[in-house]
This record gives sequence, C-alpha cells and structure tokens, in this order.
Amino acid sequence: MIYFNSDYTEGAHPAILGRLVETNMEQTAGYGEDTYCLRAAERIREACGAPEAAVHFLVGGTQANVTVIASALKHYQGVITAATGHIHVHETGALEACGHKCLVLETEDGKLSAGAIASYVQAHYADESFEHMVQPKMVYLSNPTEMGTIYKKAELEAIYRVCREYHLYLFVDGARLGYGLMCRENDLTLSDIAENTDVFSIGGTKVGALFGEAVVITNDAIREDFRYNIKQRGGMLAKGRLLGIQFLTLFEKNLYFEIAGHAARLAEKLKDGLTEMGISFLVDSPSNQQFPILPDTLLKELRESYVYSDQGRVDESHSAVRFCTCWATKEENVDRLLADIRHLLQKDEEDA
Repeated sequence: MIYFNSDYTEGAHPAILGRLVETNMEQTAGYGEDTYCLRAAERIREACGAPEAAVHFLVGGTQANVTVIASALKHYQGVITAATGHIHVHETGALEACGHKCLVLETEDGKLSAGAIASYVQAHYADESFEHMVQPKMVYLSNPTEMGTIYKKAELEAIYRVCREYHLYLFVDGARLGYGLMCRENDLTLSDIAENTDVFSIGGTKVGALFGEAVVITNDAIREDFRYNIKQRGGMLAKGRLLGIQFLTLFEKNLYFEIAGHAARLAEKLKDGLTEMGISFLVDSPSNQQFPILPDTLLKELRESYVYSDQGRVDESHSAVRFCTCWATKEENVDRLLADIRHLLQKDEEDA
C-alpha cells in the first residue's frame, strides 16, 4: 500500500536521526535549557527576522495550540476560528476542556477574512448583553488551512490590522507552515508572519521531524511566564534537547525549506496531472493537501493500492478525497498514482 492519507506517516529525515544518534550520549541540561535548544531558537529568530522573539519547543500540535491560547486568554475569553479550524474539529475539545470557547465562523475555503472578523466583534459589542457572552480575544488561523488553502501577505496584514483595532491577539498555527511557504502561489515569508502576528508556531511533526513544534512569540503580553504554562500543561519535556536538536538540524542549513519545497513540488505535479485529466476539486488548494472529486467506482479500485482520506460524497456517484504529499513522498509514487487514476478513468469510460 502507498500512503497519501497524511503528511506524517514516515519517521524523520535521515539528517535528524543521524544527529540524534551522534549526540545520544552527550550530557546536557534538561527542560529546554540545553545548548541545542538555545542554538535552535537563535536560528529560528534569524529565519524570522525577529531577534527579540521568544522561541519555545513543545512536543505536539494540540499541546502547542492549547498552551498558547490558554496562556494568552482569561477564563471568560474565547477564540475566533473557522468552522474547519483544527482547534474546533480535530483536537477533541482540548481547548474547551481548558475553559476557552471556540467562536466559530463558517467559511467556504477554510480561511477567515478581516471583514468577517470585524463583523463578528462588532456584533458582539453591539449586543446590549455582551457581558453575558464569551468575549472574543484571539483570532486563530492555520496556514495552510485544513482545506489546504493559504493566506496571502495582504490578507494576513488586513487581519492583523483588524486584530489590533479590536484588541485581539492573532495566532497562526503553522503545523504545515513549511508546505504553505514553499508552494508556488505563496508570497509570505517567515518575517512577514512574525511582523503580522502575536504568536505563531512552526511545525516539525509534519515537516521532517520525529515530533515537535516551535512556538514563536512576538507579543510580550503572551511571552511573560509562558514556561509556567508549558510546565503546567505537561509540555516541558525533560529531555528537551531532543526537540532542540531536531529544529537546529532543520534550520541551520535551510533543510526545513528544502524538504517542504519537495512536498510542494510533488503536490503541484499531482494537481496539474489531475487537472489535465479534467478532474475537479472540492477546493482550490495550492499546498500539499489536494482534494480531487473522483467517481466512486474509481475510488473503490484505488483503495486496493492506496490509502487516502475521505472528504464526503459530492453527488450520487462522486466523492471528494484528500491526497497529501510530504517531505518524504517519492516522486515515483505520485507518478504511479496519476497513471492508475488515468487508467481507471479510461476504464470507466469504456464500461459506460
């Protein structure tokens, strides 16, 4: 079987595994205070053009999201998110278990807009009983989104202007950030993100690491006492150097961007190949997640050789699915998938 169902089916990039083996018997300080974490944090600050930013390493995405949001908000405050947002759909209510409500906005493509955010906040304070409702205090974006879409620089800048106008924090979940930054339609840089957010994460779990997310904080109100929150929420890894070594390896020689670019190129190859076959998509995604709409008869046979994610029925005979590429995806597997889909489409036409 060939797996296209997610972007973390493989272990880790060989350079990371090699570095972990090389340093295995070294003695270092614990809890992220080792030299590897310190050096990795400095490399990330350099890559972001944010010399004053605080950088912390956590094990996983849900843990990072909950720790960031719970650190920033008071108990009566909530987070504006798209209905498809990871914190709302795929984290088992972890945020709400910590006492912070997801304030959900419906979107067509997984993206929030500056106008929709402003309208929500205006409507909240226009209600005479606003103090009886959860106060919006943060906006949560993911880039790429759960639908594979990305934010352009102008969109992020507009959202951040609204956040500042209404005194909201802006948090960008970057679990797949590398794949968004390296796709051909992107015009954002890490520096742009650092300048137009209060806090964001750089995902390692999905982009070459065994595990780990780097949280980058530019707003002093969030960075204060952040390590207390990491510890209280079980995120302060005793052997913190395991995170530092991985992110140092990813960022000291541009490896993060190189391997993310590989995934982006193969996703573009997949998208272009499917488009040439006349296949339509559930959403126009430029990143490593592609959502083609395929005949159910074809999908039944495709399941014999491939693993992918179902996205639901589109009509009586077609369904949308998700194919993911990642840092480890083999080009020959993309070529084989395209060839098999082409063959099955031709077979369907002959049988019709």
